[in-house]
Amino acid sequence: MKAKNILICILTAVLLVSCGVKKKAAGGQPAVKWHTCLMQGGSATIAINGDQLVSAPVTMQTVHDSLLIISVMPLLGIEMVRFEATPVEITGFNKWDGTYATATYGELNKRLTPSLNWDVLQQTCAGELPTGDRMAHMAYVLGDKTIELHIEYPIRQLDVPVKMKRLNVNKYKKVDISKWL
Repeated sequence: MKAKNILICILTAVLLVSCGVKKKAAGGQPAVKWHTCLMQGGSATIAINGDQLVSAPVTMQTVHDSLLIISVMPLLGIEMVRFEATPVEITGFNKWDGTYATATYGELNKRLTPSLNWDVLQQTCAGELPTGDRMAHMAYVLGDKTIELHIEYPIRQLDVPVKMKRLNVNKYKKVDISKWL
């Protein structure tokens, strides 16, 4: 499978799992206060039009209201795809072919329904979904594709040290986000 297809699927999965999440945690209770959240050893499975495309381990690191990093490691724990998000924008890195793309939430929302925002993405990466903190299963239609995502969350670790070093974009070639969507 081409690296581009894998990247499209992972980007779509991140956006898919984030769609439609409410501002409250499961059960309607306010979320637990935390500064950092680390979720290692989770897994994500993506299917397009009913065919399973990829299943890969993921790690999600979040600094509350600041930065989150999602690492996808489909081959022997080697990070091949990475997403870095701030309250303003999302940057996706395809380490396989050395490219990256950046988009604001407004730019992404031109192609997505329902829309995506920082709060939704942060809740997704901190296991604060209304669907619970152990599993999520979602479906989304993008163009003529039906994309399903199943995430199994590991136990989340709150207020632990996280390695939030951002990648140097100068080492990658910038591409237009439309090539990935």
